[in-house]
Amino acid sequence: MRAAAGSGHRGMVAVAVLASVLTAASCGAGSDATGSRASGSADAADSGGRNAAPRASQGSLTWEFEHIAGVDGELTDIAVLADDDIWAVGTRFDGDRDAAHLLHYDGTQWKREPLPSALGAGLHPPSLEEVGKEALWLRPRAAEDATAANRWAQWDGTRWSAVPNPPPGSPGDFEAAGPNDIWAQSGERTAEHWDGNRWTSTRLPYDVSDLAVVGPGDVWAVGRRSTGPGTGLGDGQKYSQPASMHWDGTSWKPVKTPQARFDEPLPPEPGAGLLQVIALGSGEVRAYGVHTFNHGEVENEPADQSIQLRWDGSQWVEQGPAPGACAWRTPVGSEDKGLFLNGNWYLTDDGRCVRIKRHRLPPQTGARKGSHQSLWLKEIHRVPGTDEWLGAGHVQVNQSGDPFSAPVVVRLKRGG
Repeated sequence: MRAAAGSGHRGMVAVAVLASVLTAASCGAGSDATGSRASGSADAADSGGRNAAPRASQGSLTWEFEHIAGVDGELTDIAVLADDDIWAVGTRFDGDRDAAHLLHYDGTQWKREPLPSALGAGLHPPSLEEVGKEALWLRPRAAEDATAANRWAQWDGTRWSAVPNPPPGSPGDFEAAGPNDIWAQSGERTAEHWDGNRWTSTRLPYDVSDLAVVGPGDVWAVGRRSTGPGTGLGDGQKYSQPASMHWDGTSWKPVKTPQARFDEPLPPEPGAGLLQVIALGSGEVRAYGVHTFNHGEVENEPADQSIQLRWDGSQWVEQGPAPGACAWRTPVGSEDKGLFLNGNWYLTDDGRCVRIKRHRLPPQTGARKGSHQSLWLKEIHRVPGTDEWLGAGHVQVNQSGDPFSAPVVVRLKRGG
């Protein structure tokens, strides 16, 4: 998720911190013993075997280790084409510090591979993008890695080669309905579309922070607006409001979106915006954001507010907050049974908030018995054609004299 950039007037200062507010809410709860990233260092796992784990209890969810890499580092992305064709991007912190590489699982073993030469050099780990059932694109993650040639790489199931026509610039969000129907965010108000032959730029009505493709000719974008109803504060200041836009196959059209407003007296520099939009497997669309302000200037401050919306087919409907620890968390994956939320939580379809458990690293990784361990996942993906889920990230091991990060791939185990 990305916060919309400020537009120069004071009223937009609050919007600039929307993403950090939401990130702090999720990371703070995710950094405990069952947090939401991971890392590993057990060479024994390089054979591809899965660690034996205790039987999960009825109805429970547990991340079990699928692979623990034998380095100090982390995995930053994962793509799952099939159960025997899995790719991950990793970095290592020992020796060749921050050197990015690929991991590939072919159904038998995990193998470390260099980044393809077609990608070119970069300072940051690249992103994996699934653009079809058997195709991946590997792209620069940061703007400074996008060279003049803008080099991307593609995997066709056999080898890596250069993407002949990557999108211009350094795209932000990237969403693909198929190899010939791809959307990429380019700047605050521009989206690029690939139709199999060429990229076409389209102008968006408002500043955008995220995209979601529901299907052909059915794409959503969300962000914030600084003009129109509810944005005036007087004295030239603005009260930014949540905004949404829809692509109907021909053009982007603004969609009426519920406004946000604190009670009087208004806190300093208030603002609201949507940060994420997600299309569920059922085709339902949901949007998430934050209503906040510039904290620390007055006493008796109101609480920041979470924005959660659901598209009912004709309008956005405000949703009440999820229960417990799920209240401020946003989806990172969806299935018929419920939603995976950041920080390793799960919201069931009947409204229960469930923490996803995880196991401790085995002793051969160097993790001592009394160490504090937290799992941090950067990405999760469903294995195509199954209800299996894989995640990639690292386990952070904090222990006296020898802390480390263990890159891991984990698989979801359902109890019962």
